[in-house]
Amino acid sequence: MNRKNILVTGGTGFVGKRLVKRLRDMGHSVYVSNTKNLNLYKIENLYELNSIKMDYIFHLAVATEAGDYCLTHQGEQWINNQILNTNILSYWRDFQPQAKLISMGTSGSYPVNSPMMEGNYLLGSPEEDLFTYAMTKRMLLIGQMALEKQYGLKWLHLVPSTIYGPGFHEGDHHMIIDLIRKIYNGKHYGTSVELWGDGYQRRELIYIDDAIEAMLGLLQEENQVFNLGSSNDLPIRHFAEQICNIVGYDQNKIHYNVNRYVGVKKRKLEVDKIKKTLVNYCQTTLKSGLSRTIEFYHDNYGKNK
Repeated sequence: MNRKNILVTGGTGFVGKRLVKRLRDMGHSVYVSNTKNLNLYKIENLYELNSIKMDYIFHLAVATEAGDYCLTHQGEQWINNQILNTNILSYWRDFQPQAKLISMGTSGSYPVNSPMMEGNYLLGSPEEDLFTYAMTKRMLLIGQMALEKQYGLKWLHLVPSTIYGPGFHEGDHHMIIDLIRKIYNGKHYGTSVELWGDGYQRRELIYIDDAIEAMLGLLQEENQVFNLGSSNDLPIRHFAEQICNIVGYDQNKIHYNVNRYVGVKKRKLEVDKIKKTLVNYCQTTLKSGLSRTIEFYHDNYGKNK
């Protein structure tokens, strides 16, 4: 791919930071929007880029957090995400119509009790616990589709499973990072390890470098939704046991608290579409990915506790 001009919103977040580095390593000119630089909450902040013709816009900026945030901040999530999404859609249409907009959805947008294949993304009702957040992501896709129909703009909407790997922020509380933090601290500092739920709720992970390579591999596609998943959902107990094996912690010491919030019981994306489109898709094994993630935690946070 020849040198391109690329805007990344949310470019200092977990995925954004890794994507920006990858793009710059490839020789592209990358412009980053975050809370301190070109803040997307005010569209005027992006106007200083108007003289630069973007080839791609990766829209990763989002207002959400792990755990029960989606339950306790529904109004805040709706307003903030609608501002972010409307601003980037407006900026795209008015100042960067030649760019392709690549946005990130959520597996939570899929309807309850329905196969998570791309054609079902806008059908039925999402999980109640994630409803507001899920609908802001559906609205983002509908906005892209509307601008395509009226103005001929080009887009992609990517729906990932839980992305994990090195580079996360210390305060990240997504499931796999919480498991690593708790089990690591249990091993090295003797703290008790309590996990929410019975451990049989199932989750699907995709390693961050696999997700980014897929994002880049799909850039020639347009006006489509693609799932980004590993096609392998596993019980949380399995992830915990794998981490215990790597860290050297007795898994029998883990306490599963069935009285705490656990979220949905199962979430697995259908990935036939992306596997037919990309060769060598999603190559990192769970053991390898977890080992690299745990090593990152140890080097950056664990040893300084």
